[in-house]
Amino acid sequence: MEAKRSSAREAAFSALMSCEKQGAWSDQAIRSAARKWALSARDAALASNLCYGVVQNQLLLDFWIDTFSTTPAVKLDPEVRISLRMALYQLRFLDRIPASAAVNESVGLVRRYTRNKGAAGLTNAVLRSFQRAEMPPEPAFDDPLQNLSVRYSHPLPLVRLLSDELDGDVEPLLAADNAPTDMVVQCNTLKIGVTALKKELECSGAVVQPYPWLNDCLLVHRSGDLEQLPAFQRGEFYVQDAAARLCALAAVPKPGDRVLDACAAPGGKSFAAALSMENSGAILSRDLHEKKLKRIQSGAKRLGIDIISTAAADAREFQPELEGTFDLVIADVPCSGLGIIRKKPDIRYKDLSETENLPEIQRAILSNLARYVRPGGQLVYSTCTVLRRENQAVVADFLADHPDYMLEPFTLPGPCGQTAGEITLWPHIHGTDGFFIAKLRRANGEN
Repeated sequence: MEAKRSSAREAAFSALMSCEKQGAWSDQAIRSAARKWALSARDAALASNLCYGVVQNQLLLDFWIDTFSTTPAVKLDPEVRISLRMALYQLRFLDRIPASAAVNESVGLVRRYTRNKGAAGLTNAVLRSFQRAEMPPEPAFDDPLQNLSVRYSHPLPLVRLLSDELDGDVEPLLAADNAPTDMVVQCNTLKIGVTALKKELECSGAVVQPYPWLNDCLLVHRSGDLEQLPAFQRGEFYVQDAAARLCALAAVPKPGDRVLDACAAPGGKSFAAALSMENSGAILSRDLHEKKLKRIQSGAKRLGIDIISTAAADAREFQPELEGTFDLVIADVPCSGLGIIRKKPDIRYKDLSETENLPEIQRAILSNLARYVRPGGQLVYSTCTVLRRENQAVVADFLADHPDYMLEPFTLPGPCGQTAGEITLWPHIHGTDGFFIAKLRRANGEN
């Protein structure tokens, strides 16, 4: 058993080193490491838990290292720092891992991957000191936001930004970003009913619950690799967070409609629109990157959807042949991604200055795509961020420049309810990804 756990830890260590040294994203790094070490499903789950858990709690883990080490975390060799983070995460957050295994395996990693003769002793000393402490120390800075920053491992500039968005009540959001998330799958109603799909998934060993307020959606636990399940391979479902599903519900595409999904990859909103349209009509799914379109094409084929065509295009560049030809245009624009930190923990460490020019890009995309909507048609703008400067501010600027458009009220199920035409979804309030949806209607007749 312990040899297998060792390989799982070594895979997690390798993935985290890739994140540290090459700037790799943790999800891609751990998948690559799991393949390299040929991990079983159980070991791959442990490796993923270790990798994501360390990234998710990195600032707190480094705070503990600084507390118990004579050398600050930032000055340690990367191999030592990552080994310590992994062990501390296991000791504090994983009840089923024996403390001896967490300590011994991390010390072993240091011995195997560093030439510093004192590194293994330092690692062992830090971990033993941590174990002797009755309770892990809590940050106690004068600035309350700095305490939250360390406790929930969100960089302080991000905590301040999110605190401004929530008028100071930011801790519930930070906690939600670090809480376990449910896997949401959308039933492909073209092939199977949700009750039958639930039984299929349960027969594969997954724990399945109906989504409490979204029809045709299920919450799936302990499923392993969903893509290996027979139901997935038969095209009976696809993975899509509730927030993205709500975007399609706000749009309400109808059978026979002509739809443009302008920033479509990886295709979830195109698939959701096709189901709402009962696979009748036409959907043009476009993305800037040609290689991403292959994923949409293969997904549509697997799901049995034949109304989707794809094309590579920059959503900011006007194409005259498309002017006024769509009943619905979906603009799920590039954004800072701060609404999906709970699923992509690396995002929290992005340099916020790199996101400051996004509203300009978003306004350019929205203004261009507005020209493709037929008179009387609709334009749905969405992001997976919670920042007003990328959401409400972009929509307000658009409306000021486009008097032929107006917000159209819509109603969503569950805790969302009725809106005046736009809504921000919050992980700690709605239980979904952080997301923004605005529904705009173009007036009948040309200006």
